[in-house]
Amino acid sequence: MDEELPKEFDLVVVGTGFTESAVAAAASRIGKTVLHVDPNDFYGSCWASFNLENFQSFLSNNIKTETNDIAYTKQIWYIPAEETDTVTETETSSTNEDDWTQTKVLKSSRKFNIDLTPKLLFSAGKLVDLLVSSNICRYAEFRAIDRISTLYGGELLNVPCSRTDVFNTKDLSIVEKRLLMKLLTSCMNFDDKSEEFAKYQDKTFLEYLKANKLTEKIIHCVMNSIAMCNERTTLNEGVEKMKSYLQSLGRYGNSPFLFPMYGCGEIPQCFCRLCAVFGGTYCLKRKVNVVSTKEDAITLQVDGHILDAKHLVVSSGSLPVGVFPSNCLAEGQQRCGNLARGVFISSTPIGNEDQNSGGGGVNVIRLIDSLDTTRGAILLQLSHYSGTCPKGLYLIHITAEAVSNDPEADLEPFAKQIFNPDLQGAPKLLFAAYFLTKRCKVCQQNQTDSTKLVPRLLSTCGPFFEIDYDSSIQNAKNMFEKIYPNESFLPRAPDPEEIIIGDEDPVALAEHTLAEDLKAQMHELEDSMESMDVGESDGQVGVDT
Repeated sequence: MDEELPKEFDLVVVGTGFTESAVAAAASRIGKTVLHVDPNDFYGSCWASFNLENFQSFLSNNIKTETNDIAYTKQIWYIPAEETDTVTETETSSTNEDDWTQTKVLKSSRKFNIDLTPKLLFSAGKLVDLLVSSNICRYAEFRAIDRISTLYGGELLNVPCSRTDVFNTKDLSIVEKRLLMKLLTSCMNFDDKSEEFAKYQDKTFLEYLKANKLTEKIIHCVMNSIAMCNERTTLNEGVEKMKSYLQSLGRYGNSPFLFPMYGCGEIPQCFCRLCAVFGGTYCLKRKVNVVSTKEDAITLQVDGHILDAKHLVVSSGSLPVGVFPSNCLAEGQQRCGNLARGVFISSTPIGNEDQNSGGGGVNVIRLIDSLDTTRGAILLQLSHYSGTCPKGLYLIHITAEAVSNDPEADLEPFAKQIFNPDLQGAPKLLFAAYFLTKRCKVCQQNQTDSTKLVPRLLSTCGPFFEIDYDSSIQNAKNMFEKIYPNESFLPRAPDPEEIIIGDEDPVALAEHTLAEDLKAQMHELEDSMESMDVGESDGQVGVDT
């Protein structure tokens, strides 16, 4: 670390995950001095993306310390290491019909971008609005997802996204299409005081759907692929989820969802770039220890360097041992983490060729535990068009709330539905990895001795179980507003051409630059004329300059 590093900062942020990076960017944007450090040698923390080899190394090495956000990992290859190798009977499956080997897959390691925390963005959601309003969107690119699917009656169905899809789909009858369109229209015009909805205010969303005499297939599609809710979801909550879906249709294409090219690990880095543009200082592979607390600052030790910070924001996995943040959650608040994660590589996509037009792109499926219908999982299938895997291979993510310390067991009810050989178009599995995203320390504790709390120290939450980033954005805003209650959270950043240095008039500056260029050209012309051998014998005269 540079010896000239300032001894005081307005804000020190530890961890480069989504929430921490958003707080750092917001503080830097309003002119605060920010030091952003990470004990890891990569950006993103538990929101990062890795190539395949680094992903395997991360899972193998990251579980050795209790302070990390990832735990209980397992990796399985379903193909031989080399062409001459064989696998044991327990590892053998129909996937071995391919000519893929571990060596062949690993040769394309750098073409993988494997997310620890994969998510989608509603096209009209909070993150898209924030990226646009803050002008951070210039640092990333996105693609609309290609299709939304659901498993119904042992078959994979494409769920229509728009009015055109509804009338073109072959999976619904004419009567079902009309019923679905009527429901979508009603939800878009939702008013809880209207006669249609008022009598269902104490009912669940499922009860409302059944009362409208919708078919079982439509109810399944609405609950699992549009509202993405369960049988306990209230009417108001279910309709709001429907509206979020419907309001995002047509904004950036036919789909309501966007996916960041090259993986979700790009999103935290976008906020880091903005922070750096406005003066934030970045240091990776740096640990932070709290030395002492004062009335107006916290004294920190950063790899031997002592400095003061007016405020300290730390990711839960980076909290120093024995240090408790001052933002303990009250009982009953939504808690982050404890997510069971599965990452799979297959040589074929889910479904048949018609269901993967354009190479598969990005597809999403919501799965339901048949034994506990209140439990759901989000599945994302990514092809090489998403920039996350090589051509000819598919990356499949499954995420669910954990109910134990065994992520493989927690995901089994969902994985067996997709990787079931009896399913038409079941993908051929080459590799699987399981891990657990742990709950943050703030969410773990219900009550903490107030004498242990460190003032001016706030801890961010980890990823929440949600398809978008809404809860994490709110977490970042809460952190920022506690520190800077009278400031705007991430106002628009100017484009480079809009930046004026000092009080200079950009028009006058352009004219000045042009004059300087002309002057320089005249000097070059004079020098070239003086170097010429001119005399009076040939009738030429010198040039009077």
